[in-house]
Parts: sequence; structure tokens; C-alpha cells
Amino acid sequence: MTHRTGHGAGTIGRTARHPGGAAVAAVALLALTVTTAGCKAQPANGSPAATSSPPKTSAPATDDAKPAATASKPAASPTPSATPKPDPQGKTLMATGSQGKQVRDLQARLRQIGHFGRTPTGYYGTLTVAAVQSFQGKRGLSRTGRTDTLTWQKLLAMTRKPTAAELNPPTSRPVAKPDKRCLTGRVLCISKNSRTLSWMIDGQVVSTMDVRFGSQYTPTREGTFSIYWKSRHHVSTIYHTAMPYAMFFSGGQAVHYSADFAARGYSGASHGCVNVRDEGKIAALFDQVRTGDKVVIYW
Repeated sequence: MTHRTGHGAGTIGRTARHPGGAAVAAVALLALTVTTAGCKAQPANGSPAATSSPPKTSAPATDDAKPAATASKPAASPTPSATPKPDPQGKTLMATGSQGKQVRDLQARLRQIGHFGRTPTGYYGTLTVAAVQSFQGKRGLSRTGRTDTLTWQKLLAMTRKPTAAELNPPTSRPVAKPDKRCLTGRVLCISKNSRTLSWMIDGQVVSTMDVRFGSQYTPTREGTFSIYWKSRHHVSTIYHTAMPYAMFFSGGQAVHYSADFAARGYSGASHGCVNVRDEGKIAALFDQVRTGDKVVIYW
């Protein structure tokens, strides 16, 4: 570079002494100016070219390659795909909505050790969930409310096989003394005080079951009535809810099975009907009761 600059200066000097070399001097002057100013090349369209970026020290991340390591931050290891861990308490055997003999057995065993405060129904509802959670919490298990393999094994180890009376007790409450109107004929004798129904024939109790009634806004009527219609698969035309084994005694009020009663117990109420929570018992009662049989509802 120094050589070129010096060569240009000599050329200029000679031009001054030889006027005929003016064109040569002009070219030399232009070359000198470009060399010392450091001009940038321009693209064909006349716009300035972008300044070249310094080389990167790491390759950019792509879909199939992790970034190269840098001095400030080490490359992250690829995250392995998560593998679902098996439930340490084992397979779920029973849960909300389950029903049948095993659920009844579960409830009877929980009742033996003070975790289920009512008679077995055979339906796994909110009360059963709470009872299982209580048992699991006492045993240091996860309080899932589901009866899994480990929960069931621990419960079996702590309890005995339920008796027939424990599995199918007549009622959860003492049966009330029958009203005198119940002592003759075929009668559904229903006590609001004890919340029980006794199916009686000629003063003898054939079967008993738990019942619940309407709320204060939709009370169950009291008095003496008679069954005027039976409907095995009835659905309410007002509330659009199932009323299996319905036996109507006063307007739209009937004695019938209630899945809600089976699930929630006395925390709920009917719209005026007499709800029965044991489906097996109401099914047997439905087969025995005839149109015209008496219904007595009293305190």
C-alpha cells in the first residue's frame, strides 16, 4: 500500500513537469483517493452493501440439532420423553358411580371400623368417597377417594367378612311404632319421624326400608291414601328425572327409588315424593303392592 501511495505521488510530480501526461495524472489521483479512503463496493442496483457480520461461534438451533456449546452457557441436554409412572397404590377397583355387591361389602367393612356412618347401599357416591378418603388418610395413603388395590388390601386386613345383616340391614334407623291406621289390611306405613317405611299386611311387618321426603317448599303430604297407579320405568314429566318403581298415591306424589338418595343420603330431599334408597327392596315391594293398597304417612 505504501508503495502504491508513493508511486502515485511520483506520478503527480512528473505530470506537473510534463503537461502532456494530464490524463495519466488524473487516473493516478483517483486511484490514490480510493486507496486511502477505503471505499466499500456497491451492488449493481446502487444501494450500499450490508456490512458483513462477524462469524458466529455457535450454530443456530434447528428442529433436528441442538445448539453448539458456548462459553457463557453450556448446551442443554435433550429432555427425555416422560414415561407415565404406575400408581403406587395399584389399580382402581371401585370409584364414583360403581355399584354392586363389592361396593356394599366395602361400605360394610368401612362401617365396622367407624369410617362409614350409615347402612350399605351398594352405590359408590359422595359419602363413600369421603369414607374412603378418611380411611386412606388414617393409613398414610393418598386420599384419592378411589378404592385401589392397596387401599382394598389394607381394609381387608383390618376387617372381617360382613354378616348378612351388616350387608343388608333393614333400616339405618329404628323403625317407628306403627300408626293404628297401619294395623289392618295391606299398608305402606310411612313414618316421617323415624324416616322409615314398613310394608305391613294385617298388622305384621313384611319388610322395612329407609325413606326421605320433600323439602319445606315441596312437602310430602300426610294422611291416608291409596295406590292408584304403578309405573315401573317412570320419568317425571315436570322435572324430567327417573322415578323407577313409582307407586302413586296422591296426585304426582309417589313412593319410588331414588339414585340421588342412594348417593347423597339425607343431605338431599325430594320434590314431595317418598324416596327409597335401596333399589333391591323397592323392587321387591313394587312386585308385592297392588293398586288400591293403603298408604299412611304420619309423624
